[in-house]
Amino acid sequence: MIDFYAWYTSNARKVLIFLEEAGLAYTTHIVDIGRGDQFTPEFLAISPNNKIPAIVDQDGPGREPYPVFESGAILLYLAEKTGRFLPTDPRGRHDVVQWLMFQMGGVGPMFGQCNHFSRYARETIPYAVERYTNECRRLYAVLDKRLAGRDFVAGDYSIADMALFPWVRTFDWRGQDPDQVPNVKRWVERIAARPAVDRALAALAKSPRSGPIDEAHWENMYGATQYRRR
Repeated sequence: MIDFYAWYTSNARKVLIFLEEAGLAYTTHIVDIGRGDQFTPEFLAISPNNKIPAIVDQDGPGREPYPVFESGAILLYLAEKTGRFLPTDPRGRHDVVQWLMFQMGGVGPMFGQCNHFSRYARETIPYAVERYTNECRRLYAVLDKRLAGRDFVAGDYSIADMALFPWVRTFDWRGQDPDQVPNVKRWVERIAARPAVDRALAALAKSPRSGPIDEAHWENMYGATQYRRR
């Protein structure tokens, strides 16, 4: 059994996609970041960087509970545990890991900054919006070139596709035109058509609030006195 700690984010969705694709038994625990639940001692014992997602594998190494934080590390852990969605030959494995790191080091941080300055920041900073929108456009172009003549990012469907898809699919969040990256557009449609992906997206489709927003917490996180979407 996997205990899955999540909020309604792209990083959580990519782990949930793996859980659904692999058919692993799991229990979802919602960590309400609007209330600051990620700072509780109980959660910090699992995820010391106070970020979601995180998991606890109740049947971890040594048949003992084992916590894993950081979404990319979770995907690698689960892939190795199950022997699925990660090639065993060195060349194939490293191809997948490179594109997983492309998401972790490029797409995730840059798309996240674009989201922040375009949708959440206290005030509009044109330089920041332009900078991160342009960087997102560049990353989309890199991925589009990679996907030319390919069904998936690195060989067969893998954890690299799972990591990228939840971020890449929301073109409008970054002011991107999907028709400008037709290979990415086709890839997004291909991944979205998978039943396990559909189940994963449906399971984390909304962001209901389980309690009042801690305004000081949102001010610290977003530089905004109220959580909002433009």
